[in-house]
Amino acid sequence: MPGTPFGVVHLDVPAVTSGPAVGSLVAGAGSILVSLLVVCFGVGAARYGGAWAAGAFTVPGALAGAAAIVAGLLARRQIRRAAPPPAIRFTGRGLATAGISCGAVGLLLCLLGLAVALLLQFA
Repeated sequence: MPGTPFGVVHLDVPAVTSGPAVGSLVAGAGSILVSLLVVCFGVGAARYGGAWAAGAFTVPGALAGAAAIVAGLLARRQIRRAAPPPAIRFTGRGLATAGISCGAVGLLLCLLGLAVALLLQFA
């Protein structure tokens, strides 16, 4: 304040990457990798009961995809929320968006791979 011996200090707090955004991207990438296993077991081992293996890998792949979508949506909400100046600001909107899209692709590939495996096994 001019004319007084007092001053106002505003500390600059650097932005932090959102943890749920990073987790969303990791879970989405994992879901895509597991969905490749679903497709490989379902199509490659269709004669030897590959639908059972594809079904066993579909469960964690679908759960990882759903978790990636939920974590990405929570991260985008956390990033969008306005915070007063001394509070921590979060970044990582692109990570969250990539996690949501990877999770959705992984989830859809898992379910599609299981459907193809069941179709090849029982048709």
